[in-house]
Amino acid sequence: MHGRSQVPAPRNEPPRLYGPGSPEKAPLKAAVAKMAERPLEVPLWIDGRAVTHAPVNVTSPHEHHRVVGLAHTATAAHVQQAIEAAETARPAWAELDYEHRAAVFLKAADLVCGPYRDRINAATMLGQSKTAHQSEIDAVCELADFWRFNVGFGQELMEEQPWSPKGMWNYQELRPLDGFVFAITPFNFTAIAGNLPTAPALMGNTVLWKPAPTQMVSAQVIVEILQEAGLPRGVINMVAGDPALIGEVAMSHPKMAGLHFTGSTRTFQHLWSQVGQNIGRYASYPRIVGETGGKDFIFIHPSASNVQALSTAIIRGAFEYQGQKCSAASRVYVPKSVWSKLEPVLLDTVATLKTGDVQDFRNFMGAVIDERSFKKIKGYVDEARAQPDYEIRAGGTYDDGTGWFVQPTVVLSRSPESRLMREEIFGPVVTLFVYEDAELEATLDACDANPYALTGAIFADDRRVVAELTRRLRGAAGNFYINDKPTGSVVGQQPFGGSRASGTNDKAGSAANLMRWVSTRAVKETLVPPTDYRYPFLEES
Repeated sequence: MHGRSQVPAPRNEPPRLYGPGSPEKAPLKAAVAKMAERPLEVPLWIDGRAVTHAPVNVTSPHEHHRVVGLAHTATAAHVQQAIEAAETARPAWAELDYEHRAAVFLKAADLVCGPYRDRINAATMLGQSKTAHQSEIDAVCELADFWRFNVGFGQELMEEQPWSPKGMWNYQELRPLDGFVFAITPFNFTAIAGNLPTAPALMGNTVLWKPAPTQMVSAQVIVEILQEAGLPRGVINMVAGDPALIGEVAMSHPKMAGLHFTGSTRTFQHLWSQVGQNIGRYASYPRIVGETGGKDFIFIHPSASNVQALSTAIIRGAFEYQGQKCSAASRVYVPKSVWSKLEPVLLDTVATLKTGDVQDFRNFMGAVIDERSFKKIKGYVDEARAQPDYEIRAGGTYDDGTGWFVQPTVVLSRSPESRLMREEIFGPVVTLFVYEDAELEATLDACDANPYALTGAIFADDRRVVAELTRRLRGAAGNFYINDKPTGSVVGQQPFGGSRASGTNDKAGSAANLMRWVSTRAVKETLVPPTDYRYPFLEES
């Protein structure tokens, strides 16, 4: 007989601070310097084996002539092989007791917080141009939190059971989907890259994983961690290369049972349309889970009086990780009465922000991810400089000589409906609309009318105002912050996701997300079955 196991209670991993003289600072710097010496080989991983083919350079965004990785690219045959490996591994992985699947990810969490901590931070800093702080809270803490809390949420789901009246026993089973899950992950969060393939895998699914080409260095470290944690061959198969080619093979396969996606709204809409076009091919209806774009807001009420807090929220919300967070503050609504006091504080503080190589810990910002992103952001900055409806109040410069650097930029817009107030920029550009205090209601309407609904924040001192703004903007953000910046959700505390053009709001880091990767079987057992078909109503007397 087996005892009923209880998984360890999850806890949030505390971030290291890397302050002056701290014991953790020198080892991290040494790990970054060592990794910068030689490009990291990043093969395809199919059925637990490294497969090499047509490697391409992965360069460092803040030093774009430095090659930090050699990422191998998949052919259509490789993708097909990876799917076959996932399908071969699926029965045994699905039959493995939950406790044993959970143990893999609990061990992975301890590995990322222990012996792999400096290595995954170094990979994220060099490959994605994150500062030590931004890498620490992402690649270590959030990734470990996903793995630990998902294990706890999975157990909670299995413990939810239906009521059993007298004479019967009702229960439900959670089994994996009828095929593989296709996980497509972005460059901007190493933790998301680790969570999207592993959340379905925890629940018994096998996975085809396609990381972003600019995240391949830290993706390789994730594979190393999962392998050391004991993940069986074929459970998660990593392929890289042409996204159209990989997507065509995966999305048209009859056994594609789920899509776990984080990326652009346009790409997600295209993938959804592919599911529709292929719906007659599939063995089951695929589960579609996506977190996409954001045009995240800070709405300031005239009662908000702490201008230092407002300035800090705007700067951290808009410029941490170069504004390349789905949740980054990109539009701010500020009343005229507050702007007169906020403006000098905000602009003076922005002037102190340093941008450069993230190996220099004095820099607040690194570079944007690649040339394509640089040109897109540059286009918005140039428009702000050229159009009379805008005024650049800080920044507005860029330099691609050494790396893809864009200075933190503050733009004033004369309209709440301007392009820079409506479109996702995904860079260190924040646009402010200064409204007349008497125009509060109309400005709230403009804020709520945005097509995105990922994150948003309000600032107000008056509690009645807080309650009213929270009600008015209920549909404007899936993650809503009161007197704080709209970034920095923590697994187990603020499950993350939004609606409208921002995604399916299935809340990464929650039980709700894990439920999308299982199929429920309800079982009824009658303890003493009836032996006579006749019911009492059949008798007249």
